[in-house]
Amino acid sequence: MSPSQTETSPPPEASQLEPGSFRDPESRVFYAGEGVYRALSEEGLSDFKALRETKLFERFTGDGRLVATELLEGADAADGLLAKGSAGILRHERIPFVSYPYEWPFSMLKDAALLQLDLNLAALEEDMILKDSTPYNVQFKGARPVFVDIGSFERLREGEPWVGYRQFCMLYLYPLLLQAVKGVAPHALLRGAIDGITPTQMRGMVSFRDRFRKGFYLNVFLHAKLEARHGDRGKEVKAEVRKAGFKKELIVANVARMRKLVKGLEWSPPEGVWVAYGERNSYTDEDARRKDEFVREMSTSQRWGLTWDIGANNGRYSRIAAEGSDYVLAVDADQGPVELFYRSMREEGDEKTLSLTMNLADPSPGLGWRGLERKSLPDRGAPDLVLALALIHHVAIAANVPVREFVTWLASLGTSLVIEFPTREDPMVRKLLGPKREGLHPDYERETFERELTGAFDVERRERLKSGTRLLYFARPKGAGRPIDLTAAEG
Repeated sequence: MSPSQTETSPPPEASQLEPGSFRDPESRVFYAGEGVYRALSEEGLSDFKALRETKLFERFTGDGRLVATELLEGADAADGLLAKGSAGILRHERIPFVSYPYEWPFSMLKDAALLQLDLNLAALEEDMILKDSTPYNVQFKGARPVFVDIGSFERLREGEPWVGYRQFCMLYLYPLLLQAVKGVAPHALLRGAIDGITPTQMRGMVSFRDRFRKGFYLNVFLHAKLEARHGDRGKEVKAEVRKAGFKKELIVANVARMRKLVKGLEWSPPEGVWVAYGERNSYTDEDARRKDEFVREMSTSQRWGLTWDIGANNGRYSRIAAEGSDYVLAVDADQGPVELFYRSMREEGDEKTLSLTMNLADPSPGLGWRGLERKSLPDRGAPDLVLALALIHHVAIAANVPVREFVTWLASLGTSLVIEFPTREDPMVRKLLGPKREGLHPDYERETFERELTGAFDVERRERLKSGTRLLYFARPKGAGRPIDLTAAEG
């Protein structure tokens, strides 16, 4: 879609509202068929037309950092979507899979923050500004961040400060500082509060000595102090700032200073077995080669739309799956390998593999108002194919999820499946069972697993790796495949 295009025919009826877009009174996102639309109020439409004439709109949509957008010039306004009434409709490019900041590794959050700041600086040059600073306005196409909330741009109001500063601190800066400086992963904190970490909370998580670190005194200590003193005087403070003659140059300086601070933050995952699991594990060379071949044969046996690689680790099999898929979602509970995989995808300019950190035994739930603003993983798009390789023993033994529960969950996705089962004799399984009391996990047996798998799927293929302790299976949803007899099949 060309960002400068216009359309004269009206879009389909607003069949589905986006539950996460209701907070802005000037715009509301909705879906109709495969299309993504935005209703704008009269003021919102005016701001968009001003944005469309700027150099930043052409530059950022041209390189894909701003979502491709067209104004449906002749479209009928969508009634009932906005309290102020709808004056115009936009159509946006559709992002393949939605993700959230509490699922991003460090570098993804940092890249999203830098994009937000770059857009704000470019907008200020055109006498516009972003009205908010939430990372939920950024999505990723593979490893490329895309700003999707066109409705966030508005004309700069004379005398007003950077109104998104507090939100930027709470949802971008504080999580990045915790990870980079304190070594604390912020994902649970962001998942626990949709609005992020408040200045007072951040102040309570750092020590007095941290005030001497770059960026801490002004953005944490002083911010928390001023908020405690003036937090209930927002309207009065805003009036005082306007009266004092707050200039655009001060906003530019503040945003530029924040960008320099964020750019300098770094975090690298610790060295460990899980960071390079694909290279440092119990597989023989022959097992690794044959496993690669099995995954490639199954993942390229047809064209898959969306493939999930759950327990993706360093992304070895996500790369293979991408050969036969339109889009790949790579998920792992360990932020370390996800961070390294994202960096490599970013360097390669990959736009079809999205890497997220998430514990499948405690996955992202529905959050926000009515639990609908942020969706659970399956609610964002069901997969056509799932890779569950070197995973079931971690879910069943380390997380104590019964084998039946795990297989039932996979079946509920309505997906085809490539799954690996390491037997109790496998070195990694023995390591996981080592600290456990004798007799625990009686369901973790090959026979039990195969009974559950064949009860939920049509298993079309099974192969035992040469080492003898790992088996690979390819299965389709019940009624969609040509099942084999596992009692007779081997290899």
